[in-house]
Amino acid sequence: MSQPAPGGPDRATAATGDVPLPRIVRAMAVVERVGNALPHPFWLFWILAAILGAASAVMAGLGVSVVSPSDGETVVVRNLLSGEGLAMAVSTMIGNFASFPPMATIVAVIMGVAVAERSGFLAALMRVSVSRVPTGWVIFAVAFAGTVAHVASAAAYIILVPLGGLAFRAVGKSPILGVVVAYTAIASGYDASPIPTPNDAIFAGITTAAAQIIDPAAYVSPLSNWFFNIASSVVLAGVITLITKLVLEKRPDLDPDPDADLENIGTLTLTDAERSGLRRALTALVLALAVLAALVVPAGSPLRGEGGSLAESPLLDGIGAIVALLFGLVGIVHGHRVGTIAKPADVPALMVQGIRQMAPVLVLFFAIAQFLAYFDWTHIGDVIAVRSAEALETSGIPVVVLFLLILALLTVINVIVTSGSAMWSICAPVLVPMLMLIDVPAETTQALFRIADSGSTAVTPMSPYFVMALGFLQQYRKSAGIGTLASYTLPLAVGMTVVWTALFLAWWALGIPLGPGAPVR
Repeated sequence: MSQPAPGGPDRATAATGDVPLPRIVRAMAVVERVGNALPHPFWLFWILAAILGAASAVMAGLGVSVVSPSDGETVVVRNLLSGEGLAMAVSTMIGNFASFPPMATIVAVIMGVAVAERSGFLAALMRVSVSRVPTGWVIFAVAFAGTVAHVASAAAYIILVPLGGLAFRAVGKSPILGVVVAYTAIASGYDASPIPTPNDAIFAGITTAAAQIIDPAAYVSPLSNWFFNIASSVVLAGVITLITKLVLEKRPDLDPDPDADLENIGTLTLTDAERSGLRRALTALVLALAVLAALVVPAGSPLRGEGGSLAESPLLDGIGAIVALLFGLVGIVHGHRVGTIAKPADVPALMVQGIRQMAPVLVLFFAIAQFLAYFDWTHIGDVIAVRSAEALETSGIPVVVLFLLILALLTVINVIVTSGSAMWSICAPVLVPMLMLIDVPAETTQALFRIADSGSTAVTPMSPYFVMALGFLQQYRKSAGIGTLASYTLPLAVGMTVVWTALFLAWWALGIPLGPGAPVR
């Protein structure tokens, strides 16, 4: 991993605000050492399962129990290390994996997104979105494109971060800032997409499993935070624009190296076939959405729920499949025009590539599914949730203060455990039931988690995409290191987290629904 050059120019040790770069470098080094000491998330969940087993044995031996608020029955902690626990663990292992809530949805969505990505549609869309804006709007355009780019999951970094540098350079701004703005918008705004993403399905599934500890009938839709996400994406793009103009553009170290090979870094230009394919794909998308709307609008539509409801309806139940089909449609239309899809057999081949890319996540899901099943079976989650809720009620801590404390805790965890699905799998079984017992909906807790899961991501070297962004930055400045990139992203990440938190608290105070059928309180 690259470090700032010893004895390098002043720009390599410049200050950002009141935080000297050397201090940032030291802090990042500590974070990196601590993070590297952690096991792979796959093994981390098995270690947690072992700790859970030991804790359940002790608590069961002490006869720990609580009265369930859902049915008034006494719930006793069960010993995972007992014969009964061993039988449960062995007999349900495959079932736990197969029934893991996000599993089917995320696989279906990824197949559709893979067609859109690998046909070249998403890359062409991002290039045109940042290249056809007035000079004064380029910062906002790149920042907002960063939130939209999340539909491409990890590919968003590969596609948009270098495009950010090209877009800024094309309008006479520093390409270094373009890389920083694009990377930070993706990393620190990762869970604020105005378009449903694979992450929405993953988080909703984990939240549903956690909520069912208290309410077995609970269901959290992938669109449960959609309204909040749309507003968040616009607000965060505005924050990035403001801080870039007021702080980052004032830095003296924005010029690329004199010998940087700027001509061979890339281009924003689309070919005639790409432009034509993009137009056809977007036309097909509009027509598909019009057909979908025509099917949903009638009060007696089969896609509506009981009494004509949209909040609980076949439409929302199948939103993952609908998103996958829409992505697949635009990918096929675009790919057919540009030649990346020449025959029908190419489409499932692209889907296979998308699933292959998801293989590490599916392996992690296996471990997560077992841990969550064990946690539920032992009833430790019930005990923690009920006892914590009782303590909170008697303490008189305002809910808003509790939100801030949880946000701070999750933000610290996110610096070390950068996998959102892993962190939420650990925290959701405790936080979601606990807050549900003090009348905070599961969807609201998930929205709070989104802020913490995103905010600090742009400054932690534990994220593999931090290193990737550093590589793009080094195309313009060879001496750039971890501290260099962190010094650029820090004011943006802090500003985004503060304003995003304020938006959440205002949303809560006003009682605005977080998404379809998802009241904030």
